Amino acid sequence: MGFFTGDKMNIGNQSIEIRPIDDNEWEDAMGLAWRTFLRFEGDVYSAEGIRNFRDFITDQTLRRMFLAGEYKVYGAFYRGQIVGVVSLRNKEHVSLLFVDENYHKNGIGRRLLEILKCFEQSIGGYRLTVHSSPYAVGFYHKVGFVDTNIEQLKDGIAYTPMSWIF
Repeated sequence: MGFFTGDKMNIGNQSIEIRPIDDNEWEDAMGLAWRTFLRFEGDVYSAEGIRNFRDFITDQTLRRMFLAGEYKVYGAFYRGQIVGVVSLRNKEHVSLLFVDENYHKNGIGRRLLEILKCFEQSIGGYRLTVHSSPYAVGFYHKVGFVDTNIEQLKDGIAYTPMSWIF
């Protein structure tokens, strides 16, 4: 299938479909982000940081931006269930990247970023940025992102600014 209609990858004998999410999949995508955040990052954030992350993924303005096509969200699906999610803000900033813990280390996160890279190239861009959580810094380095500053703390959320130029 073409990029804009979807993409498939295999993990062993499992077929994973990667495509833009539909409006009716928004809650599942944000639910996956929330569960994964709590499992892998919640213990290193303050109550303020946890609250601010929850507020971000439940913000109705963000959802309206998604519905208007201004906030791109792609999902990785296995047997109809979302197992990974990535979002793109302002055509260059990765604001969410989460993979269900049962699917870690299978290339889903990397493939979701490649989808964004293809999208950026198709509209003439050559850079993706991210504010990496402490948990994901190693992953982002592994796929080609480089730090653009030291770890920051804003509104209770620790992150390292990074960029991937391609």
